[in-house]
Amino acid sequence: MLALRLPKDIEDRLGAMAKKTGRTKSFYARQAIVEKIEDLEDIYLADERMRTDTGERISLEEIKAEFAEDLVAAGAIDLDD
Repeated sequence: MLALRLPKDIEDRLGAMAKKTGRTKSFYARQAIVEKIEDLEDIYLADERMRTDTGERISLEEIKAEFAEDLVAAGAIDLDD
């Protein structure tokens, strides 16, 4: 359970959207929090990877060679080209 105070203008906008759509204010608050957390997790993951980057890279040709069978089966590449 989470309880939070919102500025009146945000509370009013949330209430108006809930009323227009027939959804609850909790639905929209939950949706907004989940989306924001996902964005923040992506940012922190990218930051962590940049700080620990070893400089190792894999070329497209190496990826194709390693996963050729899977890529052909998925229709992503055609080995005849």
